[in-house]
Amino acid sequence: MSDAKWYVVHTYSGYENKVKSTLETTVENRGLHDMIHDVKIPTEIIVEDGKEKENKLYPGYVFIKMIYTDETWYVVCNIRGCTGFVGPSGKPVPLTEDEVYRMGVEKRVVEASYKVGDQVKIIDGPLMDFVGTVEEMDIDKDYVRVTVSMFGRETPVELEISQAELLEED
Repeated sequence: MSDAKWYVVHTYSGYENKVKSTLETTVENRGLHDMIHDVKIPTEIIVEDGKEKENKLYPGYVFIKMIYTDETWYVVCNIRGCTGFVGPSGKPVPLTEDEVYRMGVEKRVVEASYKVGDQVKIIDGPLMDFVGTVEEMDIDKDYVRVTVSMFGRETPVELEISQAELLEED
């Protein structure tokens, strides 16, 4: 496991792609692959006037997965269009694992041992040990809706996929 973490750098507006490509070229030319692992600009696809368009999720920012050293700081901060790292007084603060997934920088690999229509047992959270039926699920968004019987009523509950497991038949 490497010590590389995700950091965010601020760029001049409209310079995100230029900063990304210049940094990738610099990493290639200087052989810094072991220090600077990845450079990303999170985007989403939106449909406007019937046409698909790629939109930057965070205009003015570039995400870099790297091992932070004086050398990597210098390389990144001297890229034309880069105004510095995000953090107090320009001191880089790495993103937490949760922030990385929430902000769409990396996708979490989620596997479900069940499908729509299956009986599941809730294994985490306030409804732990409740049993219900899977009504809907979206693996990409790590979301499942389970209907459980609560106080004599069928109640839909939204969970993360990992909070439920397939009910084993005895």
